[in-house]
Amino acid sequence: MDFNLTEEHLMIRDAARDFAQTELLPGVIERDEKQSFPNELVKKMGDLGFMGIMVDPKYGGSGMDAISYVLIMEELSKIDASASVMVSVNNSLVCYGIEAFGTEEQKQKYLTKLATGEFIGAFCLSEPEAGSDATSQKTTAIDMGDHYVLNGTKNWITNGGRSDVYLVIAQTDREKGHKGINAFIVEKGMPGFDIGPKEDKLGIRGSDTHTLQFNDVKVPKENRIGEDGFGFKFAMKTLSGGRIGIASQALGIASGAYELALKYSKERKAFGTEICNHQAIAFKLADMYTEIEAARHLVMKAAWDKDQGSNYDLSSAMAKLYASKVAMEHTVEAVQIHGGNGFVKEYHVERLMRDAKITQIYEGTSEIQKIVISRSLIRG
Repeated sequence: MDFNLTEEHLMIRDAARDFAQTELLPGVIERDEKQSFPNELVKKMGDLGFMGIMVDPKYGGSGMDAISYVLIMEELSKIDASASVMVSVNNSLVCYGIEAFGTEEQKQKYLTKLATGEFIGAFCLSEPEAGSDATSQKTTAIDMGDHYVLNGTKNWITNGGRSDVYLVIAQTDREKGHKGINAFIVEKGMPGFDIGPKEDKLGIRGSDTHTLQFNDVKVPKENRIGEDGFGFKFAMKTLSGGRIGIASQALGIASGAYELALKYSKERKAFGTEICNHQAIAFKLADMYTEIEAARHLVMKAAWDKDQGSNYDLSSAMAKLYASKVAMEHTVEAVQIHGGNGFVKEYHVERLMRDAKITQIYEGTSEIQKIVISRSLIRG
């Protein structure tokens, strides 16, 4: 075992930290209030290689490993989880999905632009009646010979309004159940593809979340990913990697809140001394740091499993389950340590608390992670 980061990993972490502090921090409160994320910051993340972190350089990616991905995600998430979820979806779900399972033509046409940030991607699985129950797809894709006709609705789609490329999961043969599901690459602007209003959310308000409507959208046959019936397996395999992204986002939110709480506790005085010297606060800090470190080890283990080519379904589920729990609990504690100031936007911790909640919900709720973990244990 070696718990030390390599020099390259440290450089990557520092580059992400510098970008977060110098580019993301200014204006983060305003972006949260206005529910916006500027295109120029997306371009800068693309220029730094953050939009195609693990993509092979021959497709325009950075060719980094999953450990690097976690380090970048943590640093971005400390400051702006709306920025990091955009990076997570583009990397874990869209770029990975196309690179791992797409054809060479699909990679040349889409992946080369997604990896550089020229294009942004979205992953479209959830529906009004198919969130955690991903097998209950109501969106249909009827095989018409040389193309499919797509009809249905997708909900809560991150990057939904600003994406260029959408990976859409749809039911082709209902009688086959989950074996009758396919995945398709849909382009913005295809006739019949409509984007609904932006969702007004509790947290990650700078991220672009929309409902999508597909009304007789013609999708070319060559835009199907994998063999007929591969869609459900594609979604599950892709989401395992996505859970590493969201686990590292949760880790970043928690560690960002802890850093703010520690700093504040050393500055704020009560009863004649800095509040960090009071046992009530000191013990909160001890619990926060310990549990965040435990979450970090779970997240790093999942990334390491992925880098080793090992099965990471279990480790990614455990990482997401625990890191999201830590994020929720300890952003609340960070607000408590700040007292009344914690309720004020300029101190940032209230935003981190709001952002933390979604990490227990999207890309598999905490309850779904427990199903994944328990089934893995029972199967042995």
